[in-house]
Amino acid sequence: MEALALERKAEQNKELRERLMKLKKERNAIILAHYYQRDEVQEVADFRGDSFLLAQKAAQTDAEVIVFCGVHFMGESAKILAPNKTVLIPDERAGCPMADMVNVDGLRKLKAQHPNAKVVTYINSSAEIKAETDICCTSANAVRVIQSVDSDEIIWVPDKNLGHYVQQHTDKKLIIWEGYCNTHDMLTVKDVYEMKAKYPDAPFVVHPECRPEVVELGDFVGSTTAILEYCKKSDVKQFIVGTEDGTGYQLRKDSPDKTFHFATKFLVCPNMKVNNLKKLVKCLETMKPQIYVPPAIADKARISLERMLQVQ
Repeated sequence: MEALALERKAEQNKELRERLMKLKKERNAIILAHYYQRDEVQEVADFRGDSFLLAQKAAQTDAEVIVFCGVHFMGESAKILAPNKTVLIPDERAGCPMADMVNVDGLRKLKAQHPNAKVVTYINSSAEIKAETDICCTSANAVRVIQSVDSDEIIWVPDKNLGHYVQQHTDKKLIIWEGYCNTHDMLTVKDVYEMKAKYPDAPFVVHPECRPEVVELGDFVGSTTAILEYCKKSDVKQFIVGTEDGTGYQLRKDSPDKTFHFATKFLVCPNMKVNNLKKLVKCLETMKPQIYVPPAIADKARISLERMLQVQ
């Protein structure tokens, strides 16, 4: 029975992929998928990437329609950078708890308390927060962005764990908002020690959105893309991975001869996983749900995103 169900599922996915290719051509659409998406979504994407790469692709594409397979703030960023494009998201319920942990009123109060500070906002945030921001960043370029800002005092929003990591790499004073990623924050020191005991020869690669005490245990610390590159180039054959489990698709694709042990089974973002192949096809059939950002918000937010893209 199980084998029959798997066979039926494979046939359905094949039909969905064929339908998707036809729709893409009809709509002049491009599919962008974050590394945390389900395998079936990453398989059909035109580009897979982290937030930074996908923001670049959204800004550069000639396609008329962008289907953003990620969470809502990512679709907003794409719409802000490509205002004349139609931006779709397979499931509009794909939110981000960390992005919801910061609000405009609170940020404005903090800005009033620190009038000389510049606001650096992690891209994992809403369009409204980006509109209150001097410059955005991703985990891939956060330190470079901080160093590029013409101020020694920085309001850092919203991820306290990434903010703590960045603070170790700059002499500037960071005023850190108390937000965090629910998924990365799940990983504990106990989890890592248990995995290191099981696989003593496997390096621990970790994302800086994890807790500071977990990041300190990392043999390599970096953004999703940096982790992928490190594992790909390394001569080591197995790794303990401290980031969202969707990265396993690209890790295995890059290095089929290597083994990747995720540091805990809880490294799964439920919001990223609400998108699937069936919803992806449906959103191109119906051209819904579309991402909308009010022009007044988009115009302000675009400045902070474009400044981020200009940092070398």
